[in-house]
Amino acid sequence: MVRTQLFLDNAMHARLRVLARKQGRTVSDLVREALERAYGGGSVEERLRTLKAIEGLWRDRKDIGSTYEYVRNLRRDTHRLRKQED
Repeated sequence: MVRTQLFLDNAMHARLRVLARKQGRTVSDLVREALERAYGGGSVEERLRTLKAIEGLWRDRKDIGSTYEYVRNLRRDTHRLRKQED
C-alpha cells in the first residue's frame, strides 16, 4: 500500500468521519472504497468476465414479475402523483 495525502474541505471531512464512525470503519477505508467504485480495480478483461458470469442471473425467476409491468406501474404511480400536485 502507498501512503498519499488528500486535501478535503471541512464539510466533506466531517461527513466522512460521521459515516466512518457509524460503520465502524476509517475515513481512509471509505475513501479507498469510493475510489475503487469510481475508477475500478481490475482490468477490462476481469470486469468483462464478471459481467459474463452474472449475465442472466435472474432469467428464470418467476417471483419478480416482468420488467415491463414493473416499469409501467412505476410510471403510472408517478403520473398519478404529478396529477395530485397540480
